[in-house]
Amino acid sequence: MPPSPRNGSGSAPADSERRPDLARRRGEELMVGRLIGHGRANYQFRLDEDPSYYVKLLTSRGSRTIWGKDLERALLESETKPKTGDLVGARRAAREAVTVTVKERDAEGRVVSQRERHAHRSLWVVEKVGFFAERARMARRVRDEQADVREAVRAHPELRSAFLSVRAAEEFATRKIQDPADRVRFMELIRGAMAGSIQNGAPLPAVKLRTPSRSATPAATPPKKQRDEPTR
Repeated sequence: MPPSPRNGSGSAPADSERRPDLARRRGEELMVGRLIGHGRANYQFRLDEDPSYYVKLLTSRGSRTIWGKDLERALLESETKPKTGDLVGARRAAREAVTVTVKERDAEGRVVSQRERHAHRSLWVVEKVGFFAERARMARRVRDEQADVREAVRAHPELRSAFLSVRAAEEFATRKIQDPADRVRFMELIRGAMAGSIQNGAPLPAVKLRTPSRSATPAATPPKKQRDEPTR
C-alpha cells in the first residue's frame, strides 16, 4: 500500500484539511469544558510569536487551549460573566477581515524581514453553558412556523425584535414573491438565518420604544421685548 501523503508537520493530513467545508462546520461547533485558565500570552506560549489571548478548558477529552485575540473581548463582554472553575462553552461566531504582519526569522530567531497580508480573525462567544442551552430553545421557537408568537415573546422578551423582523419578511414576501413555493423557501431561509444567529450566541438587538424627543416639546414662548429695551 503506498504511503499516505503528509503535510508539513510530518503527519497525514486531517480529514478536515481535505474537506474545507467540514473544517468550517467543525470550527463553528460548541466547545464545552471547565474554565481552568485564561490570559494574555505570546501565541502558543512561544517567545518568538506575537501577543495573543488564550482560554484553557478541561473537556471530556482532556485539557484544550484555544487561541485568539478576540477571546479577551468575548470574556469581558459576555452576558454570564464566566469565572475560573465555571462550566463554559466557546464558539467561533463570525470572522472579520484584518491585516496581519508576517515576520521572517533566521535560524537564531532574529526578525530579518516582514510583510503584511490579508487574513481573517475569528470572533468568539464565551459564556456559561446555560446560555447556549437557552439560546437553542429560543432558536427553535424562531424556526417553528406554528409557534405562538405572543407566548414566545412573553417567555423570551428579547425575541420581540426577531419576530418583528420575521413579520416584516412575511409582508415583503406576500407583496413581492408571487410563487407560493418560492415564498415558503424564502421564509425558511429567513427563519433559518435568524435562528442560526441566535443559537450561535450573536447579540440580540433591542427594540427601543419611541419616546418624545426634547425638540418635540414646545418651548416656552419668551416674553416680548419692549421696543425701548436694548439688545445685548
